[in-house]
Amino acid sequence: MIRSKSNRRFQILAHTVLIIFSLYIILPFILLFLSSVTEENTLLRNGYSFFPAKLSLESYRYIFQNAPLIFRAYGITIIVTLIGTFINIFLSVMVAYPLSLKNFPFRRTITFYLFFTMLFNGGLVPTYLMYSNFFHIKNTLFALIVPSFLMSAMNVLLIRTYIANSIPEALFEAAQVDGALETRIFFQIVLPLSKPILVTMGLFSGLAYWNDWTNGLYYITDSKLYSIQNLLNKMITDIQVLTTDANIAAQAGSEIAKIPAVGIRMAIAVVAMLPVMVLFPFMQKYFQKGIALGAVKG
Repeated sequence: MIRSKSNRRFQILAHTVLIIFSLYIILPFILLFLSSVTEENTLLRNGYSFFPAKLSLESYRYIFQNAPLIFRAYGITIIVTLIGTFINIFLSVMVAYPLSLKNFPFRRTITFYLFFTMLFNGGLVPTYLMYSNFFHIKNTLFALIVPSFLMSAMNVLLIRTYIANSIPEALFEAAQVDGALETRIFFQIVLPLSKPILVTMGLFSGLAYWNDWTNGLYYITDSKLYSIQNLLNKMITDIQVLTTDANIAAQAGSEIAKIPAVGIRMAIAVVAMLPVMVLFPFMQKYFQKGIALGAVKG
């Protein structure tokens, strides 16, 4: 009875702490959305509020005046995210599987090399020159896919740890006794049993591709190839120029005053992250399991 009361108190305390942390995570998103639908003058006068005095969709109306550009940018971002994530995970698991085998030659050397690349890189200028002058990816979709995220050393190490700790060696030995080659073992045993960690790493990689704007900033000058992050960032820059340049403001007159400069920033953030927020709940169960098992020290 005493133990039951103790467990109940612990559960109440744990749920209370989790609810508080959940509110800390959720409330900023709610405030962001409410700020994006708050009338501009109200937002400037009263600041950000969970209970805005006056609502307005002017920020979204301004954004979706450029609906064709936004839909094009969304399409490019979706294509880049899907292709980049698939290549990233496939290459990562192909490297991780042999490194998980204890009898694989030079296993420690290759693992150290992967870890070393997490600490040091060639720097921005040499990387830019290499991709622009030698690989000629500038103003192509490859510029949004190849740099930085083609294969992640962190993904390789986490997937390697998962395979080594979660898939019994006896399973590989039984498959080899039955005459299965490494290719068949990889596709019919390793990939299906690694689904939790692959989905988790895929989510990380997908988020990196979706939120990436630096590659577009460095390698993309053609506006037709802008990702959603680059397009929305350009909108913010254009609005800042319009509202701060005295000469432009004098020529445009009252039209500049109608631009909801503060609300648009909030609306742009909502537009950029909405697809990810919709997708994440469906991946959550794999995300939790993959993190728990992939992070176990092997």
